[in-house]
Amino acid sequence: METCAFSPRPLVVRATAAAASLVTVAAGLGVRSTMSGEVAKYAGDALYTVLVYALVVLLAPRVRPAVAAATALAFSWAVELAQLTGVPADLARQSAVARLVLGSTFNAPDLFWYAVGAALAWAVHRRLPSGRSPARP
Repeated sequence: METCAFSPRPLVVRATAAAASLVTVAAGLGVRSTMSGEVAKYAGDALYTVLVYALVVLLAPRVRPAVAAATALAFSWAVELAQLTGVPADLARQSAVARLVLGSTFNAPDLFWYAVGAALAWAVHRRLPSGRSPARP
């Protein structure tokens, strides 16, 4: 009997990443609607990076957790640092989507909270089943 080269793992990983994205967006909206001040803001920052992490895994389901975390963190930091240029603020005035994705004002503590989000996503991802057969002794 011929074995199939098809592995359902990438499909399962993508489905899990899509579900994680939806849960993360819901959590972000929930935090913003039920909390206020710094707690809501910084939780939102961490969740932003968790969402980016989930999207990285959705696009590249075989990505290693450390690479996904580094990619999500680098993207989040790049967006935050771009706010120093004023371009995101200009775009945010023209589009609600740009405001949600790019923000508008640089805030140094956000950099720390993005790292927290990347670390949390990495820790969860590392503990998920890999879908591989256990190594033989």
